[in-house]
Amino acid sequence: MTTSRLGDYLRSRRAQVTPADVGMPQEGQRRVPGLRREEVAILARISVDYYLRLEQGRERRPSPQVLDALSDALLLDGDGRLYLYRIAGITPLPRTEGTIERPDLQLLAMTDLWDRTPALILGRAYDVLAANALGRALFGHLQPGANLLHAIFLEPSSRSFYADWDAAAASTVAGFRFLEGARPHDPRIQELLRSVMEASNELADLWQRRDARSKTHAVKVLIHPDVGELTLRLHAFDVRSAPGQQLIVYHAEEGSRSADALRMLGYLAATDTERRDTSHRRTS
Repeated sequence: MTTSRLGDYLRSRRAQVTPADVGMPQEGQRRVPGLRREEVAILARISVDYYLRLEQGRERRPSPQVLDALSDALLLDGDGRLYLYRIAGITPLPRTEGTIERPDLQLLAMTDLWDRTPALILGRAYDVLAANALGRALFGHLQPGANLLHAIFLEPSSRSFYADWDAAAASTVAGFRFLEGARPHDPRIQELLRSVMEASNELADLWQRRDARSKTHAVKVLIHPDVGELTLRLHAFDVRSAPGQQLIVYHAEEGSRSADALRMLGYLAATDTERRDTSHRRTS
């Protein structure tokens, strides 16, 4: 009997999933420790013959849709699904289309400990999913629930917030096109692009340039209404626990005026929070 890495992996995963795990009745004496082949085929909605050929190595290039169905049938987590795709020799399809995005709570808790480092968590369409305290203080126009593309082109305050608005706008559009290329049918991405483009000729012109570039690192000059100009280094990281999301971190050179401005901004934000908490306690 022929075999393959894909077939071996499917067989081993099948042995570790019981009928009870997937809500199937367990009737009579079973000769296999996990699911039968026909049960996996039923769960994945493929033919038993096709699944048998996968396990035996006679079929080595299943479609992404089949791999997704097998991932669900075998209860694979994110890493297991990624490994399944890798040994099948194809790139995973994004699985976030049409879903509600939520930030990783452990990641958010970690960023809340950074009192000198503003941080934002962006979703697959540049929605601001979360920000730490300093991030909320720095980006008044990008509070959680806002959208970066919308804010850049339709929020008047962004024009004065970015020292070089033209460069910031071009970079945002290039990044958004990069995201759109990975998820061309995502309804949130398409709806946002349509609505902002209808309201902004500048976005329409930049979109026609077809620049595509992911966020990695850059130097940003920002002008905050309370602490003035800040020169910050931006670093972007993919969030592995939530594919499609990005952690955006800003850092000021130690000892610089920008570092002092960030500390002042943190102090002002903490003072404002304390004042509001005190006022709330008095009125409640």
